[in-house]
Amino acid sequence: MTTTFKNKQDVNVLFMGTPIFAAKVLEALIAASFNVVGVITQEDKAVGRKKILTPSPAKVVALEHNIPVFQPHRIRLDFEFAKTINFDVIVTAAYGQLIPEELIALARYGAYNLHGSLLPSYRGAAPIQRAIMAGNKETGITLMEMVAAMDAGKMYEKSYVEITKDDDFTSLNLKLAEAAGNLIVKDLLPLANGEIIGEEQDESQVSIAKKIKPEHEHLPLELLTASQACCYVRGLSEEPGTYVLLEDKKLKIYRAEEVNSPSLQPFEAVCDKKHLYCGTASGTISLLDVQLDGKKRMNISSFLCGARLEGHFLLK
Repeated sequence: MTTTFKNKQDVNVLFMGTPIFAAKVLEALIAASFNVVGVITQEDKAVGRKKILTPSPAKVVALEHNIPVFQPHRIRLDFEFAKTINFDVIVTAAYGQLIPEELIALARYGAYNLHGSLLPSYRGAAPIQRAIMAGNKETGITLMEMVAAMDAGKMYEKSYVEITKDDDFTSLNLKLAEAAGNLIVKDLLPLANGEIIGEEQDESQVSIAKKIKPEHEHLPLELLTASQACCYVRGLSEEPGTYVLLEDKKLKIYRAEEVNSPSLQPFEAVCDKKHLYCGTASGTISLLDVQLDGKKRMNISSFLCGARLEGHFLLK
């Protein structure tokens, strides 16, 4: 087989990605001297109470390196601009929209996606969160072929990452981003040269990682054991955070641990000056790191100092 590209800098990359995960992968490609000729990312979003219009992390990296940025509202309806970009391959990492087949076809030497799971498990929008919420001990990155169907393309290589008991979404996301960056830097040149043969996914083993919607942020203590509740909290920490209701205000929970006592019913709570315990469907959790609506995030001791809570009460 004739080698098309001799060096990494010869490969013109059109990158598609949005969050910090994508930004880390983009940084890895740039540091490895791949020629990133354009970045497609989601539109700037209004963030915080003041609704400040904020660029995506991937856009920030692109602008720092003087790389052209494109932000179509709906990529499936607006990708004509891509025809004006001289690119060889597409690399995608957590872009956030389904990419039309017509755009994928413009990549002369392949379109590749870095998915945050060990496919065919956890196809879909929230593979990292769902793996933690399920109590899994291992996950990883799959470097795969981009196709029109969601996360259904051939797999080229996987990188395995341990999920420790202390990992939450924030920490595991960064670990997986590093693994993804290392994987694409190692494999993109041989992929573009047609030197890596992909493996089809076993459709019988497919599972779906459904998008985290606002209604999923409420901690369903009546459905979870104490261990499962702690995994649920970790899976949504630090963003968006899971919550229970305290006197009709959201009490976000960023860290919790399983404890042996006291014995409580689901949503039944009891506190002293340093601890806030809450019942689940089976077992009890101790809340460690919380944030009440309108207040700062704080450890549980600091929260209880000003919360004026006593004895037994009910959360929702």
